[in-house]
Amino acid sequence: MRKTILFISLSIGLSVLAQKEGGISKKMLNDIQKEQQLSAGDRALVNAIAANAIDNLTVNHANAGALDTHFSIETKKQTITDQKSSGRCWMFSGMNVLRADFNLRTDSLRTEFSQAYLFFWDQLEKANLMLQGVIDTGTKPIDDVRVQFFFRSPIGDGGTFCGVADLADKYGMVPAEVMPESFSSDNTSKARQLVSSKLREYGLQLREMVQKGKKGAALEKAKTRMLCQIYRMLQLTIGNPPEKFTYAFKNEKGQAVGEAREYTPMSFYQEVMGGKKLNGTFIMVMNDPRRDYYKTYEVEYDRHTYDGHNWKYVNLPMDDIESMAIATLRAGHKLYSSYDVGKMLDRKRGYADTENFDYGSLFGTTFPMSKAERISTFDSGSTHAMTLTAVDLDTKGRAVKWKVENSWGADWGQKGCLIMTDRWLREYMFRLVVPCEFVPEKVMKAYQTQPVMVMPEDPLFLPDM
Repeated sequence: MRKTILFISLSIGLSVLAQKEGGISKKMLNDIQKEQQLSAGDRALVNAIAANAIDNLTVNHANAGALDTHFSIETKKQTITDQKSSGRCWMFSGMNVLRADFNLRTDSLRTEFSQAYLFFWDQLEKANLMLQGVIDTGTKPIDDVRVQFFFRSPIGDGGTFCGVADLADKYGMVPAEVMPESFSSDNTSKARQLVSSKLREYGLQLREMVQKGKKGAALEKAKTRMLCQIYRMLQLTIGNPPEKFTYAFKNEKGQAVGEAREYTPMSFYQEVMGGKKLNGTFIMVMNDPRRDYYKTYEVEYDRHTYDGHNWKYVNLPMDDIESMAIATLRAGHKLYSSYDVGKMLDRKRGYADTENFDYGSLFGTTFPMSKAERISTFDSGSTHAMTLTAVDLDTKGRAVKWKVENSWGADWGQKGCLIMTDRWLREYMFRLVVPCEFVPEKVMKAYQTQPVMVMPEDPLFLPDM
């Protein structure tokens, strides 16, 4: 009996000794629980939250009236696209801008671009970027932060407008009917998982070759063989990219204009672009209040092709960004833009406003972090690209609200569009792609300075999905 008591006492003593400082102690838990005695009102809240979505309980009814859908500056409407279950919003938004520019330039012709075609090359190029990155870092330990960068996410379907530019300039484009969507281009997760697994396997093989002293031609030959298998997997899941096709442009009524002609993807791209390439015609700007304004930053490895352009941007105050956006919209051009779209979004109405929901009152607290604080702590960042199409100005020329074309189908929100207040946009907008002709000299000079290099692990530099 005494041995049993001694054993129990010893066990309790060891347990107390083993408790690590900083954990939730019994005293701390008692103090927490004393502060959280539920009142009758609290119990009603528990029951309400258990049976309802939080957003339904926190809707600010004072802000839930009919939406004002008038915009003083609005670009020409076009068909709404649907990215389905894929992270290709950056591509859909980029192509929305390009087809709108084509329609604006021709004043009558319109066309739809194939996302599947460019996505095929995006995935192959990202596979090469991963494999070459593994070769470049092959002498570093497997737990090195850069090695882990390549193995953690070998291939993804997110991106930025820079990817549209590099891919289209290299591979051209084709009409949507020439290479339509497949199940796996609309629903990317399974194919991405399988290709990623194969790339990790190949990455280990390449690391072993590097560490055994293999160089140049031997590594290139091995990588080419690996990319042959990735190419086949992409062919089977996304489709086979055409080398030539016959096509006739259509007018706004959908009627063919002139006789059909034979094109290659590059000749078609050159025609819709008016003979110019996309790179060099735009700059990307960003609002990042953590960093100095009017300075240029470049994100290492944030690109779609190994031989392409890193994502480079000028950091600007929101006033400057809005001024360029208004000038561009006034001239009839749509703009690629990206946001933290899930914040304060009324999905039913397709309406984003900082006053849509009152989460603080429900939980008896506040959520006071600034935009800079939210970015620094991974609480907010660019998550989704959409096409900026309209702005409503007050009598003093200040923005009141904005509208974007989304890529979630024509039945979503405001007939496929999202209306956002200016106060929401200032808090949750991050990126804007501006044609060079609408960039003030001060901003262009800042863009042309030597960029500060930052790493892709930064909270703000996740790809648009």
